[in-house]
Amino acid sequence: MNNTFLSNSPTETKKIAADLADTLNGGEVIAFYGDLGMGKTCFTTGLAEGLGFTGEVSSPTFAIINEYIGGRLNLYHFDMYRVSGWDDLYSTGYFDYIESGGVLAVEWSENIESALPDDVIKVTIKRIDETKREITVNRGEAV
Repeated sequence: MNNTFLSNSPTETKKIAADLADTLNGGEVIAFYGDLGMGKTCFTTGLAEGLGFTGEVSSPTFAIINEYIGGRLNLYHFDMYRVSGWDDLYSTGYFDYIESGGVLAVEWSENIESALPDDVIKVTIKRIDETKREITVNRGEAV
């Protein structure tokens, strides 16, 4: 199922993500596609808020993974930018997190496409202008 949304602000992007979070049951992998600065971390903030997490959400660029625990479901936010092979991927704990029952939000998922599950939720964010984004959520289809 494909849904396309037009976001005019970070607040709207978070709302789109929070609405998606309401539909999650645990075990989902959300793969982000979009250039630097498109709003992937903003979208993840909305997911965390939608799942009931009340702390701060930040980019996992240097940590590779940030864990948001304490909401309805745990959210694990990955940055796969520097992951360049299977050994790197295994070292992140990615496969263990998939089996944890939480939700995985994966930035730079292009780098691990062959490791994404068939039922991945693909979120593509494209810049329309400085504040507007087109967000496409492709749910339940392989990348």
